[in-house]
Amino acid sequence: MVPKVSNHLLLQCFKWFLAAIVAFLILFPLWWIFTSSITPSGQLFSNPIKYWPAHPTLESYSYLIENAALIPKIWNTVIIVGLSILIGMILSVMAAFSFARFRNKGLSIAVAFLLASMLIPDVVTARPLYDFLRYVQLYDTYTGLIILYTSGILPFTILILQNFLNDIPVSIEESASIDGCGFLQSMFYVTLPLLRPAIATVCIVNFITCLNNFFTPLFYSNGISVLSTAITQLPLRDNMYAVPWDLVSAMGFIIILPIIIFVAIFQRQIMEGIMAGGVKG
Repeated sequence: MVPKVSNHLLLQCFKWFLAAIVAFLILFPLWWIFTSSITPSGQLFSNPIKYWPAHPTLESYSYLIENAALIPKIWNTVIIVGLSILIGMILSVMAAFSFARFRNKGLSIAVAFLLASMLIPDVVTARPLYDFLRYVQLYDTYTGLIILYTSGILPFTILILQNFLNDIPVSIEESASIDGCGFLQSMFYVTLPLLRPAIATVCIVNFITCLNNFFTPLFYSNGISVLSTAITQLPLRDNMYAVPWDLVSAMGFIIILPIIIFVAIFQRQIMEGIMAGGVKG
């Protein structure tokens, strides 16, 4: 007799089958970008298709370093993204603490406006912001880009941190004040250590968000180039009318490589932090 296959086993096989399909759809384009970046330009359109080059080379990457100012773009990205995350975290922690611990009508309205700002597309505010940055002489400056990056990550960061703070009992801070801690001491030595998982999560998510930001540096900057817009400034080779697909693939892989590494290392913290911050409170 043929043993009956349980419904549970069939369901698990179906889930793994769907997971394999989704993984293939997500990972195959990344694999294709990487193999295209290490394939000599003359072999990119060979027939039949080769999923691994016969003679892999790093010529595209060295060409970008020598002719596309890749190192300055990486340095600009580190400065802008790093300072934006640092400043954004400081402001977000203070704002989230205020919204979570002090209750009044004015703060409730401020939270509502803050959340509503997340619904406004960047293209809607592009023209007035462009004119404003021109007027205050912050267009195409590190300061202007850092302000824009920081303002873009503030609403999400404050929302997540506020929900975490709502789940931390106020009695802990009251006990600290009874023991002689002032307001700032209670905040820095009692509340912030409990917020470390949430802070780590939003830092990772904000890093990915800032690194993926294409519109802001493209529209509000002309001379300062970052990695997300570097793919629009690739140097042409001998044939000025041909798209250098090997360079496009190399630059694309350089842009997504830090994101892949961060997500692979911190995927559990990202999901746990977002779920906890979005459900609690």
